[in-house]
Amino acid sequence: MDLIDLLQSQLSGNVLDQLSNQIGGQKEETEVATSGIISMLTAALAKNAASPGGASALANALDSDHDGSILDNIGDLLGGNLTNNRAANGAGILKHILGGNQGNAIEAISKMSGLSGDKTGNLMTMLAPIVLGMLGKQKKQNNMDQSGLSDMLSRSVKSTNNQRKELGLLGKLLDRDGDGSVMDDIADMGMKTLGNLFRKK
Repeated sequence: MDLIDLLQSQLSGNVLDQLSNQIGGQKEETEVATSGIISMLTAALAKNAASPGGASALANALDSDHDGSILDNIGDLLGGNLTNNRAANGAGILKHILGGNQGNAIEAISKMSGLSGDKTGNLMTMLAPIVLGMLGKQKKQNNMDQSGLSDMLSRSVKSTNNQRKELGLLGKLLDRDGDGSVMDDIADMGMKTLGNLFRKK
């Protein structure tokens, strides 16, 4: 059971078309950025859930606001029709997951995909509720405790095949403490290779 694979399946076809239309981006660039964002957010969640306190906070957030029902309303979510729904508060979710790394994350995905920073940021805000919704759905369906959540996220990031090893590179960016050289970091981490990998899907 891999969160990234589940999300990739959810965010294909018509949903990907809608995402692309909403942000005004090219479909291929949107697809690459979507894959990168999913991977980065999963890596960030895995990092946050690695500590007991982080796992507890995530479990509580999923139980209270993210039971997976948002996945039944993706059209409304992407259309901006769920503004009063806490589960749909992408900006708030990103603040909790990425903290001060959000700008670096947007910059990295923008560089990798070719989307502008503004479009990447908008896409990330739309995708964040879907990522947590899918995680919450898995927690509910499989009756996961904090340890189960942490294990699932860890497995999703550290899966043994070559593609997942590449995806894991995205998570390493989140360990950088804003040294101002994010572009150098991206080059070092092989983001061009990662972008090509997504395009070969």
